[in-house]
Amino acid sequence: MTTYPFAGFWRRFVAYMIDGFIIGVILIMLMIIVGVAYFAGMVSGNNRDVIARLTSPQTITALTAWIWAFSIFMNIAYFTYFHGSTGRTPGKMLLGLQVVSADGVPISFGVAFLRSVGYLVSSLVFCLGYIWIGFDKRKQGWHDKIAGTVVIIRESRGSVAGISIPDSAPAPPDFTGPESTTGSFSQLEDRKPETTGNEAAAGVESQKIP
Repeated sequence: MTTYPFAGFWRRFVAYMIDGFIIGVILIMLMIIVGVAYFAGMVSGNNRDVIARLTSPQTITALTAWIWAFSIFMNIAYFTYFHGSTGRTPGKMLLGLQVVSADGVPISFGVAFLRSVGYLVSSLVFCLGYIWIGFDKRKQGWHDKIAGTVVIIRESRGSVAGISIPDSAPAPPDFTGPESTTGSFSQLEDRKPETTGNEAAAGVESQKIP
């Protein structure tokens, strides 16, 4: 039985900023490609008409709405893919974090999608759903509570608030190295010092939240 602590607000915030930067770069590149193609198709006509159409309030409003909608789609697709496949986005991998279910098992793509949509709920009212992480006992944001997930630090520790996972339980794959495409929590524990007697005694439960 290995106990993995819940990840706090600031560590998750840094991971989210890294992921946000990656999404932003991809979004900007796609916008440049689409913008160049759109502008190239319009310059074949009268230049004055092109400028008038580009600067019209209707065009600006439509472009803003499309960019906003596409950015939401990009965020949902990005987090659904990474959380559904490994439980770890690039930002979470750099910070040593992983998303698992409240029972300590890997999440499906369906749960990952629900959690990604939950980001929209957490962003409401001055991002209160994200701030909630800093005060919740299990460090769950509103999106975590909606999807029934927790974020753990992939480092086994002693008697700290966290989730205890039996060594025989199915675990998310560990992508910490090129050869570990099917890793598990039990493999991770093999590389860690043996747990204390108190942790072994606590192994009768599949989940222990002090």
